[in-house]
Amino acid sequence: MTVDLGTGDGRAVLAVAARDPRTLHLGLDPVATAMAEVSRRAARPAGRGGLPNARFVVAAAETWPAELRDIATLVTVRFPWASLLRGCLGHDPKVAAGIAGLVAPGGLLELLLAPAERDRLDGLPTDPAAVVGAARATFEDPGLTCVEGRTATADEIRSSGSTWAKRLLRGTGRPAPAVGARHVVVVRFRRPADADGAVGADGAEGADGPAGHAERTLEIGPSGQG
Repeated sequence: MTVDLGTGDGRAVLAVAARDPRTLHLGLDPVATAMAEVSRRAARPAGRGGLPNARFVVAAAETWPAELRDIATLVTVRFPWASLLRGCLGHDPKVAAGIAGLVAPGGLLELLLAPAERDRLDGLPTDPAAVVGAARATFEDPGLTCVEGRTATADEIRSSGSTWAKRLLRGTGRPAPAVGARHVVVVRFRRPADADGAVGADGAEGADGPAGHAERTLEIGPSGQG
């Protein structure tokens, strides 16, 4: 299972669900109206373009349903802002704990961050090296290991499927490392696997089965509410 936290309009979730129909992909966002259209599209019959492996949950980073704890082999946070960005950079411990708590043993957390001085971020770093350092300090404390932190490539930005990414790249033609005056940074973390051999982010089976976590009941309706 994958989780896209702060999914916004959810189009990135639909795109990855279409490419990977054997995996359940969840989009989480506190704004229900932002996900309404994609939730309806995912709930259509398969013959009309529906995607039964794409679901949307109305929840903030620090208030997701308890059933989602330690559940995702991949958690993505793409171009966050406001409290979600502050959480990624160590300025909101509750949000940071919520992000980390979604990652399954052996799973990955991937951040695409693009803070800029013009955003008036009240002390959040904007230099790429400082952004990577702040993210590392935030998520290594709860036990995740940073495996990569650097400026993102244009291909990585584009392949995120994010609507915001398309806006950043529109008309620039720039391959790296800044889009306009905004640097985009990718930081990836891995949560260590449990001693019993829980699944890694590559999807290999562990002691708890092919999803990489103990079997649990998780019902998410097509309306986007869990």
